[in-house]
Amino acid sequence: MKVSEILKVKGNILFTVTPDSPMLDAVNAMAEKDIGSLVVMEGGNLIGMLTFREVMATIHAQGGAVGSGSVRQHMDKNAITISCDTEINDVRRMMLEKHARYVPVLDGNALVGVISFYDVAKAVLEAQSFENKMLKSYIQSSPAMAGEEDS
Repeated sequence: MKVSEILKVKGNILFTVTPDSPMLDAVNAMAEKDIGSLVVMEGGNLIGMLTFREVMATIHAQGGAVGSGSVRQHMDKNAITISCDTEINDVRRMMLEKHARYVPVLDGNALVGVISFYDVAKAVLEAQSFENKMLKSYIQSSPAMAGEEDS
């Protein structure tokens, strides 16, 4: 399964922020939209990610307050990215290795979506459920093995 298949189901609604936005505005947007990440864009290019992790680190460093700093001061400048053609197992491995809950999806340099750990888990569960149903259907419809018909 490829990332493009998840994006087809999930859709490609994007929530972005500029690096010079105040952290308080970014945190408020995340809370109002009930989202765990914002993609930081500057000049049409992805330059970082702001996730719960960075927000919590900021609050901790500021003694319990978001403070008056900008997103640029607190964002993850080294966010991993993937493409629409990335295999879901590669995404799972990268997310686990890098402790990333949100990964931007790029088509060349263009941002086309964000995949969350939840999206990956849901896609894998649905694929496994489908496979289980197919296997059960196959087992139930297969002819009895030779010698079992008379038993």
